[in-house]
Amino acid sequence: MGLIKKILPFITNRYFIVALCFAVWMIFFDQRDFFQQRERATELNKLEAAKKYYQEEISNTKKQLENLQNNPAAIEKFARERYLLKRDGEEVYLFEDSNTSVEKK
Repeated sequence: MGLIKKILPFITNRYFIVALCFAVWMIFFDQRDFFQQRERATELNKLEAAKKYYQEEISNTKKQLENLQNNPAAIEKFARERYLLKRDGEEVYLFEDSNTSVEKK
């Protein structure tokens, strides 16, 4: 009973009530509430990871382009791998990996 008598004046204080109402409003009802801010932070982290991935891909592609522009052997390798080109009199055999062609159910 003594604890309630000590806390009751603090809880009934108008500044406490106003501060509590403000906190509840900001956490749950405001346009930029706490939960929406968490969602946006999560989305921002995903977008930053995607940005990093695409920057790495751009860097790799630029290196590959530079290599193709300066190295004739790289051009031949690229054409053989990507477009399945071959020289006259050559035969090309394609092997499929059975693990990659498994259909998902």
